[in-house]
Formats: sequence, structure tokens, C-alpha cells
Amino acid sequence: MDLIGALRLAPPLDPDAEEARRWVADELARPEYRAAEPTAFDLAAQAVRDWIADLFSGATGLPGPALALIAVLVVAGLVVVGLIVFGLPRLRRRARATVPLFDDGDVRDAATLRRSAERAAAAGDWSLAIEERFRALARDLLERELVQVHPGTTAHGVGRAASAPFPDHRDRLEAAADAFDAVRYLGRPGDATAYAAVSALEAELATTRPTAAPAGAGAPA
Repeated sequence: MDLIGALRLAPPLDPDAEEARRWVADELARPEYRAAEPTAFDLAAQAVRDWIADLFSGATGLPGPALALIAVLVVAGLVVVGLIVFGLPRLRRRARATVPLFDDGDVRDAATLRRSAERAAAAGDWSLAIEERFRALARDLLERELVQVHPGTTAHGVGRAASAPFPDHRDRLEAAADAFDAVRYLGRPGDATAYAAVSALEAELATTRPTAAPAGAGAPA
């Protein structure tokens, strides 16, 4: 290739404005530049630091102890806000997950109980299937903060409490509690019909929006 041909293939050394802008955009789009961009957390932290710096920049006339007290109060306030935003919902969920049902130490979540009920039903163990499905119903309501349970709360207590957010399901909740008590405490054999009723109710409540304020479940009547 002669010299003239090589010069024709070389990039222009004096680009116009549009070409220069394109070069800059292509360069800044490279992965190493994208990785160096600040995250949303970085921007938020910088905003907090700037706010604190501005706060103290106008307080140079205050004595040292007063500035220290203000700094402690600001940090404490930020910690409280962070706890409220990020910590308390998690603590509430953990507390709900560890509340035992029906005084037997059962702290399984609703999904686990639902799967257990389905396995029992597939095996033809209708008594266990009914019991597990009602537990799934109660646990789901508890996880959604629609009922509260206490030591001694019965299946009928859960049913009555659930009737507040779901008044149209009152009779079916009572019937499901009857089915639970029959297989759990009275030793009666369950059947496919009873399980189907409890299962349908549990699935329906899990996807139904409550229509009234939730209520607490009381002790045995």
C-alpha cells in the first residue's frame, strides 16, 4: 500500500464538532467509565454529608460541646430513620413468623403448610390435609397482619378474627374451624369434601383483598 492509500485509511486528525462529540460519547460508554459512575446510595450518602457540612459551616461560633451534641443528635436521628425504613418491617416479619399456632409450637410459614397439606391430600390422609390447610390459612392471615394470635387462641378464635376483614366469608370460616377441630381434637376422620372446602377457602382468602379492619383473635371461648 502506498503512502497516499495509508493516509486515506487513517482516521482524521482534525474532526468536526459532530465527529468529536461522537468520539467523546463512544469513549464514555466504555465499561470502565460506566463502572466508575456513583450509585444511588453513593449519591444519597454524598447528599447527607453535604447537608451535615452545610449545617456546621454556619455554626462556627458555637462552642465545641454544643457542636458535639448537635452532631450526636443528627447521627441518632439518621439511625432512627434508617431503623424505621429498613429495620422495623423486617423485625415485624420475623416476629410474625415465630408466633406458634394453636399452642403446639408450630412456626412454619404459610407456603410450607400449604405444601404439606397438598402432600397429605395426595396420599389420601384427609385428616392431616385438613389440619395443615387450616394452619396455612391461619398463618397466611397472620403474615398479612390481618389477625393476631395469643396463647390459647383456638381455630374458632382465628375464624372469628378473620371475619372482621372478610365478613362475607364468616360462615365458611366457622365451617373450616369446625373441620379443623373435628380432625385435630375429636379424632374424627376427614374426607375429600371437607378438605376441598378448607382448601378452596384458604386459596380464596390468600388472593382476596380485605374489606374491613383486621381484628385480634382471642383466647378460647
